[in-house]
Amino acid sequence: MSGMSGMGGSAVVRVLRDRTAGRCLAGVVVSGFGTSAMWLTAGIWVKSLTGSNSMAALTVCAMWAPVLAGPALGVLADRMDRKTLLVRGNLSMACLLVPLVLVDSGSTVWLLFVVLVLQGTSGVLLDAAESALVAGTVPASLLADFNGLRMTANEGMKLVAPLAGAGLYARFGGPAVALSAAATCALAALVFARLPARKAPRVAATAPAGSWRVELAAGLRRIRASAVLRPLVTAGAATMLLAGVNGAVTFAYVDDVLGRAPAYAGVLYAVQGAGSVAVGLLAGPLLRRMPERAFAAGGMALFALAVGARTLPLEPVALAASAAIGFGLPCVLIAAMTAVQRETPDAVLGRTAATAGSLMTAPNAVALALGAGLVAVVDVRVLTAGAAVAGVLAAVALAAGARRRHRRTPASRQP
Repeated sequence: MSGMSGMGGSAVVRVLRDRTAGRCLAGVVVSGFGTSAMWLTAGIWVKSLTGSNSMAALTVCAMWAPVLAGPALGVLADRMDRKTLLVRGNLSMACLLVPLVLVDSGSTVWLLFVVLVLQGTSGVLLDAAESALVAGTVPASLLADFNGLRMTANEGMKLVAPLAGAGLYARFGGPAVALSAAATCALAALVFARLPARKAPRVAATAPAGSWRVELAAGLRRIRASAVLRPLVTAGAATMLLAGVNGAVTFAYVDDVLGRAPAYAGVLYAVQGAGSVAVGLLAGPLLRRMPERAFAAGGMALFALAVGARTLPLEPVALAASAAIGFGLPCVLIAAMTAVQRETPDAVLGRTAATAGSLMTAPNAVALALGAGLVAVVDVRVLTAGAAVAGVLAAVALAAGARRRHRRTPASRQP
């Protein structure tokens, strides 16, 4: 393990020394702080203005809904210069967040929902642009390290920013949170403006009739045709589906199984976030020591077993399971996105990355809705046990495919 730590530390230093990668990570941290703060605060804000739990829950849906438009947004990311898109996208969001100072009653809350949808749309578009830009500038051997560090940055912000946003909201109200989020977007734009990135190739503006539909499907065709990408993206979708079920039963688990107050869920989420921070630091070294599918299968199995452990009414088990969920879940996503960046030509990388993100993220939103209904009629232990069995079977299938592929191409992987 000490050897792995040393190798991981060396890779982290090399990633941070790369000007493009280091500044992309800085931009992710800065903009992620404002986004995460808004994520939590928006629900509190809507609840306080309308008194409706359903309206508060819709704030999450508003930010997630644009994921379904990932392929179309990915096409835009491929058509535009990616550095310019990162700068202008963040500046646009900074401007759009400012009018939220006008939200002061139930009659103006619609403005908040509009901005949340636009913020979610911007996030999908900018993630695709960033993924494509990094893949073209960071050495392939460091892509896994970059994606791991990006996961660490995102999860670290999710641990800190919601608490800061809630505190700011309690002291100064929702407009103060919106203005702080606007400031982080503006700062992120300045960071991205200093990227020493090359110009991305543009898609011809004059394309034959029907080409828009062809372009929309290009990312999906790329994934389906690839023996490397197809199983990883499928595994990511399956894992996120089970993660949605797990997320939907969290409060029922805290109440019915552990017998704790709802606020205890915050402790479990914090421990889970710490697990995700840890795996982000180790992902690069681990992916250099094992095939991507084996890494993804191991993470998927760990996640499934941890979900299954939630059938036990023991707090030490609950804490350990939350850490394991946080550690295992990102493995599939990191492996899949690293493979997308490595296997996809630059000209279609934005739409392929966005399509992969949509395919892996959309099942989570569906499962959250289904799980919310199931938990009302099915014992939470049955749901967690069922999700665990399904996850382990999927991990076994993925690992078996990895072994078959390794036997067919024993010399195809470079250290």
